[in-house]
Amino acid sequence: MNAYEEYMQAIVKPMRQELVDVGFKELTTPDEVNEFMASAKGVALVVINSVCGCAAGSARPAVRAAIQEVKPDHLVTVFAGQDREATAQMRAYFEEIPPSSPSIAILRDGQLEYFIPREQIEGYSVEQISDHLTGVLKQACSK
Repeated sequence: MNAYEEYMQAIVKPMRQELVDVGFKELTTPDEVNEFMASAKGVALVVINSVCGCAAGSARPAVRAAIQEVKPDHLVTVFAGQDREATAQMRAYFEEIPPSSPSIAILRDGQLEYFIPREQIEGYSVEQISDHLTGVLKQACSK
């Protein structure tokens, strides 16, 4: 590992931990993504995490707030720009959606049911994003 990679790992550690601390499982390799997708039954919340300001100031806080109200069966995350292969593998499961990060996917039995792209995160308040996600999760989890 080179000095840049070590530096970036140290920088993103707290960004990763924000989601891990509330129950998210990190998927860091393509194999972990494939294993999860092959076995995920029920509703899964997938966060494509990022180092950008809208991930830190909006997406992660909104996700943490939403799952306090509605908790799906699975919580997983991949980190764009850090775990590149894992992120690319996750995105391959919903390839009709242009890549964006941060972003949030709701899956049912491994199939994309709803997607919140960066454009619906950046510029919105934590409360707006959380309310949006909570509504989607309530609907998805009540089926």
